[in-house]
Amino acid sequence: MKRRTIAFFVCASLILSACGSSTTDRAASGAGIGAAAGVVIGAVTGLSVLEGVLIGAAAGGLTGGLTSEDLINLGDPIWASDDKPANDAAVSRVQAGLARLGYDPGPVDGVQGDKTTVAIEDYQRDQGLLVDGQASLDLASHIDNQLQLAEGE
Repeated sequence: MKRRTIAFFVCASLILSACGSSTTDRAASGAGIGAAAGVVIGAVTGLSVLEGVLIGAAAGGLTGGLTSEDLINLGDPIWASDDKPANDAAVSRVQAGLARLGYDPGPVDGVQGDKTTVAIEDYQRDQGLLVDGQASLDLASHIDNQLQLAEGE
């Protein structure tokens, strides 16, 4: 029973340790997921909680560090910052919002080219924001709020 439980836990850690695109993020998230699952395994089986945590953290961390983003990807880790550069969908959201607000970001294609950067800088300057010209999730939310205010008038 104990060996089957450990084998199940190791397999589950291998599957779940996949957050992040960098090796460091994947290893850290894998270790965290493995350790959390290890608490449960340790509490339910004859293992101590500490033994479960250690086995889980090791299995998850190694798996996260040794697998590639292409093999398994559960998205960005929870600690990823909201103000990091946006993905293509968020860039499209920023571009569409800027266009609706009267700025010219160029085509709404999810690619941050020169026109999009200039439009972002103009918007940031007009709104009294830090002018960095970068599309981000925070900027997309700010634009969404401005659109809601404009529609409410």
